[in-house]
Amino acid sequence: MLFNSLDFAIFLPIVFLLYWFVAQKNLKLQNALIVLASYVFYGWWDWRFLSLIIFSTVVDYLVGQKLRVEEKQSKRKVLLWTSIIVNLGFLGFFKYYNFFLENFVDAFSLFGMQINANSLNIILPVGISFYTFQTLSYTIDVYKKKLEPTKDFIAFSAFVCFFPQLVAGPIERATNLLPQFYKKRTFEYHKAVDGMRQILWGLFKKVVIADNCAEFANQIFNNSADMNGSTLVLGAIFFTFQIYGDFSGYSDIAIGTSRLFGFDLKQNFATPYFSRDIAEFWRRWHISLSTWFRDYLYIPLGGSRGGTWMKVRNTFAIFLVSGFWHGANWTFIIWGALNAIYFLPLLLTNNNRKNLGVVAEGKLLPSFRELFAMLITFILTVFAWIFFRAENLSHAFSYVGGIFSETIFQYPTAGSKKILLPIFLFMIIEWFGRENDFGIQNIGFKWNRIYRLLFYYILIILIYFNSGKGQEFIYFQF
Repeated sequence: MLFNSLDFAIFLPIVFLLYWFVAQKNLKLQNALIVLASYVFYGWWDWRFLSLIIFSTVVDYLVGQKLRVEEKQSKRKVLLWTSIIVNLGFLGFFKYYNFFLENFVDAFSLFGMQINANSLNIILPVGISFYTFQTLSYTIDVYKKKLEPTKDFIAFSAFVCFFPQLVAGPIERATNLLPQFYKKRTFEYHKAVDGMRQILWGLFKKVVIADNCAEFANQIFNNSADMNGSTLVLGAIFFTFQIYGDFSGYSDIAIGTSRLFGFDLKQNFATPYFSRDIAEFWRRWHISLSTWFRDYLYIPLGGSRGGTWMKVRNTFAIFLVSGFWHGANWTFIIWGALNAIYFLPLLLTNNNRKNLGVVAEGKLLPSFRELFAMLITFILTVFAWIFFRAENLSHAFSYVGGIFSETIFQYPTAGSKKILLPIFLFMIIEWFGRENDFGIQNIGFKWNRIYRLLFYYILIILIYFNSGKGQEFIYFQF
């Protein structure tokens, strides 16, 4: 079920009314309703894959119960690895089986050995990369004794399948989200209004910015061999705004929807295109995934401690795995490697934590130095996105080759000036909202009420007139 669909527009009010008017006085009934609604939400796409979520939920719940009473370290490790193997086993099969098989066959063919192996017609379950990592965080934290295992199976099931962030995040930690299912929740008007405002901004980013950019990005990338260099640059920029509007828009809708039900999810995007270096970009882009890899992979490997070789190894490990997490394609791995190359000079010169605050905090405009740093970081990011968007490595390299040709000085032959104005206005709003959790969180509070409502109605009208494109969210495929 898509957030930007009529189905969800009907589904959400029904669940909201049942949650607050029927189940309000009973916490267990509220949690059970969330589980049921989440299964309906997910099963709307393909009910057969509900079995994967349910099986993963049961396994990790039972592992948590065993870890509660087991003190012998060797047995605790067995329990931990049981959870890891089950969860990553499902993820590996559905997402990477054909990739490994094809590359295995290709590797042997280089030595003149032909292996007959047929790939499988596997459907990738929506959101499997997200809920797999979410439930793994529970098992790992229980194993490390950072979290007390829950005895409440319904609450745990609700944590695993919570519908607002089930299929594309944010990837919530058990330490943050699970305890919220234990506490009595009462309706808070101001929290709900703030949630609706964030949903509105998320829909604007998705429908008005991302979907319109997608139209031109797809046209250019799908016909890149016929495009001149300047058009290819424009295509890469369109995709840059498409993926940001699409994914951060989904996160805004998910977080805003959660607030309607009394839950607080962590911020997943913090105006990443205003970053002054790549390290800052990755502290602001897909924060829930970046911090997951930091805490469960990078730090256990040794982090930035040790010698230069260990720093280089760990940096490439986290970025390559992050790239591979996005999909079974070498383009994602190269995308991850590029970001590792961008990041390493900062790490090796101890400048990776130089820009921790918000750019031009408390000021209207950035300094020239900050503006230049943001521009360089943005250009590096746009270049890396080319590999992320390309169909394969051959397509990526031909696309890059087309950019760095004499045709880059020609006038663009595709795209539209009409989308440039919404992008410009969007970035202006993001700039003024860069110190908040989302772009329009505090915009308009000092305005006359009529002007504030007019601003919201303009956003709604723009969403309505751009809603016919019906593009799926990009991260559904991951």
